[in-house]
Amino acid sequence: MTQQGELWRSFLADGKRLAESASPFEVSGRLTRINGLVMEASGLKLPLGSGCRVLVPGGGAVEAEVVGFNGEKIYMMPTDDVFGLAPGAQVLPMDVGVPRLVPGKRIGPRRRAADRAKHLPVGDGLLGRVIDGAGRPLDSAGPLHTQETRSLQGRAINPLARAPITQPLDVGIRAINALLTVGRGQRLGLFAGSGVGKSVLIGMMARYTEADVIVVGLIGERGREVKEFIDQSLGPEGLARSVVVAAPADSSPLMRMQGATYATTIAEYFRDQGKQVLLIMDSLTRYAMAQREIALAIGEPPVTRGYPPSVFARLPALVERAGNGPEGGGSITAFYTVLAEGDDQQDPIADAARAILDGHFVLSRSLADQGHYPAIDIEQSISRAMHNLVGDDHFGVVRQFKQFFSRYQRSRDLIAVGAYQPGGDPVLDTAVRLYPRLESFLQQGINEREPYEGALQKLAQVFSAAT
Repeated sequence: MTQQGELWRSFLADGKRLAESASPFEVSGRLTRINGLVMEASGLKLPLGSGCRVLVPGGGAVEAEVVGFNGEKIYMMPTDDVFGLAPGAQVLPMDVGVPRLVPGKRIGPRRRAADRAKHLPVGDGLLGRVIDGAGRPLDSAGPLHTQETRSLQGRAINPLARAPITQPLDVGIRAINALLTVGRGQRLGLFAGSGVGKSVLIGMMARYTEADVIVVGLIGERGREVKEFIDQSLGPEGLARSVVVAAPADSSPLMRMQGATYATTIAEYFRDQGKQVLLIMDSLTRYAMAQREIALAIGEPPVTRGYPPSVFARLPALVERAGNGPEGGGSITAFYTVLAEGDDQQDPIADAARAILDGHFVLSRSLADQGHYPAIDIEQSISRAMHNLVGDDHFGVVRQFKQFFSRYQRSRDLIAVGAYQPGGDPVLDTAVRLYPRLESFLQQGINEREPYEGALQKLAQVFSAAT
C-alpha cells in the first residue's frame, strides 16, 4: 500500500473514532401556549401518542402526551398539574420507545407506532398492588418489583385467530349464572344510573368469579370508592390475585384515559401468559367523557350530545382488545360499567357500547327502590353468547322463566287494583302462582355466593312447584 493510502486509512480510522464518541444531537422544542387543558409546542415533531416532558424552570418536569398537531405545532395533554410552567419552557421527547444510535451497531428497522407510545410496567410484580394510570404505586407496599414494560397502544387480536366462546364462566351470581350465562372471553356491559347497586354488583363479581387474575380499572369515579372496593369488595384474599388501576375523578382527562388503556394492557399481558383474566372497568362512560374533554380542547367538533366523532372510534378500539386469545391460550372476560345519564338507555355512549359488546345487564332503579338486589332487569338484559354455552333444555327453561316473569309485570297494575280474575288466562294464572318464587330466585345477598351448578338446580326447583 502506498504512503498516500496509509494516510487516508489513518484519517478514516480517526474519523470513525470521533464519530463513535460524539453525542447525538438532542431534539427539543419550546412551549408556546397553554390554553385550558392543551399545551402547544413548536420546534419538535413527534407522532401522535408519543410521550414528552416539559421542563419546569428551577427543576422538575411535567409529563405529557401528544394528542394532535397543526402545521409545525404539536398539541400535548399533561398527565400532571401544569403549575410552574413558563413560556418558552423546553419540551423533550420521552426516552421510552425512541430509537437511539448505538456505536458499532447498524440502525434497525423502523419501529411500529405503538412502540413509540408510552410504555408502562407489567408482570407478576403488580399482583396485590394498587397503582395509578402512570404505573406509580398508590399503596404503601414500596416500589414495583417488575422489569418488563409494554406499550399502552396495543392492538386487537386477529378475529380469525381468536378461540370461540364455548365455556361457561361461574360469576357466583344466581340470576346471571342461570338466566344470563356468561362465557370465558365474553365482553359485557353493566348499564345503570347512579345509586342502583352497580358498584356492589361488580364487587360481588370480583370476589366470586372464577379467574386466575383480576384486573380492576377504577376510572373517573369517586376517590373514596377505591379504598372501599379494595377493603370491602376484594378483601385480602381477592387483592392477592388482583391488580387495581385507579384514576379517580380528580385526575386529568389524559390520566383517566391512560388508566383504562393501562388496565387493558395489564390484562393482555396475563392473557398472553395463558391465564384466565377477569377485567372489570368502572366506568366506560368516564373513559368516553375524558376523550370528549381532550377532543373538544383541541378543536374537534361535537356531533352527538357534545361527544365528538373520535369518542365513538376509541370505544371499540379499547373493547376489542379484550376477549379470548388464540386456541389453547388465555382469555380476558371483561365487564364494563356504563353510566346511563338520567337512566336514559338511549344515551349515546350506552347506545354505542350496547352495539359493540357481547351482551348487557341493565340495572333497574325501580327494582332498587323496592329493595330488590341485585337490581338486574331480566327483561332488558341479554347475553349474546349464551346460545353457545347452554343446551336446549336449559335455554327452554330460561325462556319459560322470562315469559312468566314478563307476563306478571305487564299485568301487575291489574292485579294490584283487583281487576284480575283467576281462570281467564292460564298463562297469567301460572305466572301469578310462580311469581313469589321467580322474585326470590332473582334476589341474592351481598355475601352470598351461588355456584353455577347450584343456580341451575334452583332454577329447576322454581318450576317443579308448578307441576
